[in-house]
Amino acid sequence: MCLAIPGKLIWAEERDGNRIGKVQFGGITREVFLNFVPEAVPGDYVIVHVGFAISLVDAVEAERTFQLLEAAGVLEVELGAAEPAT
Repeated sequence: MCLAIPGKLIWAEERDGNRIGKVQFGGITREVFLNFVPEAVPGDYVIVHVGFAISLVDAVEAERTFQLLEAAGVLEVELGAAEPAT
């Protein structure tokens, strides 16, 4: 199953013609492509699907959705093994 998961954008930069950012999902962080959300800035919440931020989302809605996914036990499968947040 592939879900779109909300996370908080920690930082963003241009790299090799792409906009890349680090997104935090609870205690897990991942680098994602931000090309589909050029308006996203650190502190914003984005919906991430297969390594691409596909839309901005309200912080309250992001937290609610994240908690539902966590309670359903699907985050570990979607995000893989936990790594320290940086």
